[in-house]
Amino acid sequence: MTEVLTAVFSTVGALAILFASIGILRMPDFYLRLSTTVKASTLGVGLLLICAAFTFSDVSITTKAVAIVFFLILTAPVAAHMIGKTAYHTGVEIWKGTIIDELKSFNEEKDADNKDQSETIG
Repeated sequence: MTEVLTAVFSTVGALAILFASIGILRMPDFYLRLSTTVKASTLGVGLLLICAAFTFSDVSITTKAVAIVFFLILTAPVAAHMIGKTAYHTGVEIWKGTIIDELKSFNEEKDADNKDQSETIG
């Protein structure tokens, strides 16, 4: 049974990482590449670590694998969000097919408020 689980988790994990690498090549802009890569690689690495835990069946290795998966799931989306937000604020272009840019209207409102405040002060 362990061999079957190991084969399934390693195959699905490797395929997820393969899909992440294909996503880097196929997606039209930075933001979609980042989203695809983070989701698929987090899933792939997590499944490969679970595969390692099943393979070695040692408490210390299983504990380390589970801890790594936990921290990976916890930190990868946050890091991707911060990278994407920084890219947006530094002017990385959005794909022309993007329909909604919610941050653009937020920034315009924020700039208008800052302009009003500076006029009342000055």
